[in-house]
Amino acid sequence: MPAYLIAEVEVKDAATFEEYRKQVPATIEKYGGRYRVRGGQAVPLEGGWDPKRLIVLEFPSLEQARRWYDSEEYRGPRALRMKSAATRLLLVEGV
Repeated sequence: MPAYLIAEVEVKDAATFEEYRKQVPATIEKYGGRYRVRGGQAVPLEGGWDPKRLIVLEFPSLEQARRWYDSEEYRGPRALRMKSAATRLLLVEGV
């Protein structure tokens, strides 16, 4: 069953975050992931949720998404993201 990583991102340091953006796609691809949503306009409808930037990644399974997140390849880019942006992440199975 596919799994989706949903990230709400507020960039604090654009230069460092840009370096993250350059490094991360190859790590996602290596684990079978792909972008489904990458930025774009978010239109709040209910509940007061107004994310600055929203990312949705699709992986073949929950296990594969965890392998990517915990991988050696993602460790460096993850540190860049954590240093340059405030993020909230959620991993969910779906169809």
